[in-house]
Amino acid sequence: METNNKKKIFLVDDDVDYILQMTKILENLGFEVVSACGQKEGEEMISKIKPDLAILDLMMENKDSGFILSHRIKNIHPNVPVIIASAMTSETGMIFSLEDESDRGWIKADLYLEKGLRTDQLHREINKLLKL
Repeated sequence: METNNKKKIFLVDDDVDYILQMTKILENLGFEVVSACGQKEGEEMISKIKPDLAILDLMMENKDSGFILSHRIKNIHPNVPVIIASAMTSETGMIFSLEDESDRGWIKADLYLEKGLRTDQLHREINKLLKL
C-alpha cells in the first residue's frame, strides 16, 4: 500500500483563474493542493482538513478576509504556517509587511507575499516555512 507523503497546501482565493494557476504550479512542485474559492468556503473547509501550510488571498469577500481566515486557521491548527498572498500594494498603493513585531501580534500569518512571485521564490519560502 502506497502512502501519500506529499505536503498538503490549503489555497484560498476568490479568483478561480488564480486558483487553477497556483494549483498547477504547486502540484508541479510536488505538493498536494486543496483549494477553496473565497473566505466563506475556506472557513467551511478548515475544520474538515489539516493542511501542512495555507496560502490565502487578503482581499476576498471583505478587504480583510485573509486576516480573518488566517486567525481561524491558527485557532484550529496553531502550528500550520500561513502565507497571505496579495496584490494589495499594486492595487491600493498601501505597503504591508509582517516584519514588525506589533503587526505579527494581531495578524496571525507567518509570511506576507505580493502576488506575482516567481515560482522558485515561492518554493523557497514554502520550504522554509515547512522546514524542508
